[in-house]
Amino acid sequence: MWFEHVTILDLTVKGLLIGMLASAPMGPVGVLCIQRTLNKGRQYGLMTGLGAAISDLVYALATGFGMSFVVEFIEQPQTMYWLQLIGSVMLFGFGLYTFRTKPQLRPASQNKGTLTHNMVTSFLVTFSNPLIIFLFMALFARFTFVVPSHVGQQALGYLSIFLGAMLWWYGLTYIVDKLRTSFDIERIGLINRIIGTIVMTMSVLGLLSTLLGLTLY
Repeated sequence: MWFEHVTILDLTVKGLLIGMLASAPMGPVGVLCIQRTLNKGRQYGLMTGLGAAISDLVYALATGFGMSFVVEFIEQPQTMYWLQLIGSVMLFGFGLYTFRTKPQLRPASQNKGTLTHNMVTSFLVTFSNPLIIFLFMALFARFTFVVPSHVGQQALGYLSIFLGAMLWWYGLTYIVDKLRTSFDIERIGLINRIIGTIVMTMSVLGLLSTLLGLTLY
C-alpha cells in the first residue's frame, strides 16, 4: 500500500506545512493573537496561539482518525486521485476566501487576565468553528497525509502539525512585537492577501501535478 512507504522526513514536513497553513489565515483567532500581543505583551499573544494550536490538533486528530476508518477505500490510487483533485479545489476556495477577508480590530480589553485564561479563551474561540475540519480534510487529501497503521508515525505526524501551528504563532507574535508601533489593520489585511495568494498558488500547482501525474511534495 502506498502509505506503508511514508518516510519520517516526509511525514514531518507534511505535518509542519499542514499546521502552518491551518493557522496562518487572519481570522478571529489570528486577529485576537495580534491584539493581545500589542496590548498585553508577546507572551499573551503566544498563549493565545497555543490555545488555537491545541484546538487545531483536536480537529486534525478527528480528521485523521476519521479517514483511517475508510483506509480500504482511500488506498486505491484512483480514489486518491479524486481526493487530491477535490482537496486542491477546496484549498483554492479557502485561499480565495482568505484573500478577500477583511479583518476587524475590536477595542482592547483593559483586563489582561492570566496566561491560562488567554489560552483557554483562544481554544474555545477556535474550537467553536467546526468548519475547520473541512480545511483539514482538504489539506490531508492534498498532501496524502494518511498513516492509519503506524501508531508511532501517527504520533509524529500529529506532533508535526502542532509544531507547525506553533511555529506560525511564534513567528507572528515575534513580528508583531517588533513592529508594534506601525502594525495596523492594513498590515493584517496584507497578511491575509499574501497567505491567500500562497494557498491559491499551491492549490493550482497541486491540481496540475495531480492531473499530469507529477509529484510536487
